[in-house]
Amino acid sequence: MEPDLFTAAAEERQEKEPSSSPLAVRMRPRTLDEVVGQRHLLKPGSPLRRLVGEASGPAGPSSVLLWGPPGTGKTTLAYVVSKATDARFVELSAITAGVKEVRAVIDGARRASGGYGKETVLFLDEIHRFSKAQQDSLLPAVENRWVTLIAATTENPYFSVISPLLSRSLLLTLEPLTDDDVRGLLRRALTDERGLQGTVTLPEETEDHLLRIAGGDARRALTALEAAAGAALDKGESEIALTTLEETVDRAAVKYDRDGDQHYDVASALIKSIRGSDVDAALHYLARMIEAGEDPRFIARRLMISASEDIGLADPNALPIAVAAAQAVAMIGFPEAALTLSHATIALALAPKSNAATTAIGAALEDVRKGLAGPVPAHLRDSHYKGATKLGHGQGYVYPHDLPEGIAAQQYAPDALKDRAYYEPTRHGAEARYADAVEWTRKNLGRKRS
Repeated sequence: MEPDLFTAAAEERQEKEPSSSPLAVRMRPRTLDEVVGQRHLLKPGSPLRRLVGEASGPAGPSSVLLWGPPGTGKTTLAYVVSKATDARFVELSAITAGVKEVRAVIDGARRASGGYGKETVLFLDEIHRFSKAQQDSLLPAVENRWVTLIAATTENPYFSVISPLLSRSLLLTLEPLTDDDVRGLLRRALTDERGLQGTVTLPEETEDHLLRIAGGDARRALTALEAAAGAALDKGESEIALTTLEETVDRAAVKYDRDGDQHYDVASALIKSIRGSDVDAALHYLARMIEAGEDPRFIARRLMISASEDIGLADPNALPIAVAAAQAVAMIGFPEAALTLSHATIALALAPKSNAATTAIGAALEDVRKGLAGPVPAHLRDSHYKGATKLGHGQGYVYPHDLPEGIAAQQYAPDALKDRAYYEPTRHGAEARYADAVEWTRKNLGRKRS
């Protein structure tokens, strides 16, 4: 049987018995206009609008890659397309499918197109799980438009999707949902006939905690709402109390102080205290997060970011310490994880500081986004395959290890960037030796400053 996104039988049962499906499924938008967030992707004439047939003319719809964190609406957008398009809609998951299944879909698409003029839309979830060879199998179908591909991924497609497939598709980046986006979805779910139909209400303090739990994930928010609503109704209550929500999701309300500091405010204060080298303030904010029941993995992730963003090579041990802390936290959890997080926080707060690595990659990315790239110099190109020499690849390359000082004065960057200097090291801590090394190597490479 040909796979599809939502079978007819399941849809029929959902219509007859709404409660048979999770609230997150029942509240899926039926049209693009009902989609929460992602307004930048839903403008008139956008690729998604064209996929649902809202545009006309000789230009057909483009294949798209949907990239975004969990709960931002990738599957939801595919569902809306499946309901709105006149094309055949087929779903595959890269977790369970392989080349055999891909080829079966492509063969079916060619028969449908040639036999009765029916286009095929293929939704491929978790495309980053496909190997290079499996992704290669999609190329002829996408290039010849035998299928219009909608691929979803939570991983950076520049690393997880092959370049030929990227170049044949439009990359659409989904943004994390804001609290207002999720709040609107929750309020709709409370009253909508597909949702809770007004059987319960949600006080402001409970709603605020539900938003903190969700963390911008619409699916998580609706799942927690459904569970809390069920618990409230079982108690004979028409209002979801904060205590009921806490009992249901087994997580205490995050109360960082009696003024009600927000979750991200305290996390921001922790990082800024580390950046400012105030170890005592950093420990204070860490303690508030621990006492509030914050996820230790979230704290560990922030520390890893801080190690590169604010310390960098001024203390090369900072990142390994933060990574080791994150690994330990994942293995042991609270309460012992508090000791590990304290260890890492103290080390980072007292380390010498440098944001040179942060500004260096920022400047390099800015140039790339401006289009300053250009071809790789011919002498640096791969020369290990047959025919490379005829193309001039590798010719003139000087092998640095053959020289007394191990450095060859030749051009490495593309022409447009040959004199660009991105890394500007400080003289803080261990980075001083990197500053000396940069100065010496640029001089011996014959580099001019720009």
